[in-house]
Order: sequence, then structure tokens, then C-alpha cells
Amino acid sequence: MTDVVCVGAHPDDVEIGMGATVAGMVREGLSVAIVDLTDGEPTPAGTHETRLAEAAAAAQRLGVSERRTLTLPNRSLFDTEEARTALAEIFRELRPRVVFGPYPVDAHPDHVAASAIVQAARFWAKLTKTEMAREPHHPARLYRYMAVHLRLVREPSFVVDVTEDLPAKLEALAMYHSQFSANPANVGLIETMEAVARMWGGTIGTAAGEPFFSDEPVGIRTVGMLV
Repeated sequence: MTDVVCVGAHPDDVEIGMGATVAGMVREGLSVAIVDLTDGEPTPAGTHETRLAEAAAAAQRLGVSERRTLTLPNRSLFDTEEARTALAEIFRELRPRVVFGPYPVDAHPDHVAASAIVQAARFWAKLTKTEMAREPHHPARLYRYMAVHLRLVREPSFVVDVTEDLPAKLEALAMYHSQFSANPANVGLIETMEAVARMWGGTIGTAAGEPFFSDEPVGIRTVGMLV
């Protein structure tokens, strides 16, 4: 059983949107897995083998227990029965309590599709009388992280203080040489991610933060958790 599964359309999406939160969850003793729906290729400076190696190195830096890259098509990702089934079967296998997926509004069609796939797969994973492998399972919570191509500033459901774990996020992003340092279009993006984290931290009175969004009310066990 895995406590948390974080899903992205491409390798590096989870790191961009919530890499510091992932590192923090691992540091606190939670088991965290990352699922990439596609390998993210083709890109100007990448290859399939390069992206897999970079993703593995980034996952190791964050300390995640497992990373899986599915074979769904990059640039042609859609919310299909095949995609729902592939992800639902992973949910049934890993049995997470919490799932994180992409924010549903974006200029990148793959990110929009990935958001829909995560939501549908969460529901499909609990179905009985199906040919899907393993026993039904329904993750209790679904939250969204923001790694979008639009300049959006939306009111989050909550912001995680990631002051302690921001360095791990930035180091994990640096593992994606083909996407950042080797791609002139993305040079400076890691520095931008640090600035964004500082901005969100400022909204909660900390040095760094990452925002999350929920379709349902977010419960807390004690008021002390808000302090």
C-alpha cells in the first residue's frame, strides 16, 4: 500500500507543481509514488531514454518509493477507456489514500486530459464487476497541483509550507537537463519556479509554499493544524 500517488501528464510535471511537497511528505514518513501518463517525448533536446533517466534521478532526489511511466501518447493524450483503465489499475494496486493530479485549466491539452483521466480513474478504481485487475479501491481524497502553461493566479484551497523542502524541488528539477538547461526556450524556468514558491509562501507568512486545489471541503483533525 502506498500513502500518496501523484500523477502527471509528463515527467517533470509533478516536480514543477508539487516537488517540494512530495519531498516533505517523504521526509515525514509517507510513502509516495509518481505516475507519468506519457514519457513526454518528442521534445527538442530529449529522447525516450533520456527522459526516463532524468525522471528516475529526480524521483531519487525527492525520495519517492516508486515511479512509473505509462505508454500513453504524448501530444495525443485523451481521456479514453484505455487511459482510465491503465491508471485505475495502478490505483487498485497501490491503494493510495490520497491522489494528486494536474489542475484542470491549462493551455496544454495533455494537462487538461490528464486532469480528466485522474478524476475518472479514481472513480473507475472502485468499480466491481469489471475486467480490471485487482480488488476495487477508492482513494479518499483528490487534490490538484498547478503546473500550467497559462499565467494563472487562482485562489487555492490550501497552501503547503515548503520552506524546508524547496531545495530538494529545485535540485530535482535540475535533473531534467534536456528540458531546462539544454532547451533555450526554458532556460531560467527553475529560477522562476523558486520565485513562484516564494510568492506563495508569502501568502501564508512563510519563505516558500505550494498551492493546492480541491473540489470538496478540506477537513482537518484539530484546529491546531491551522497554526
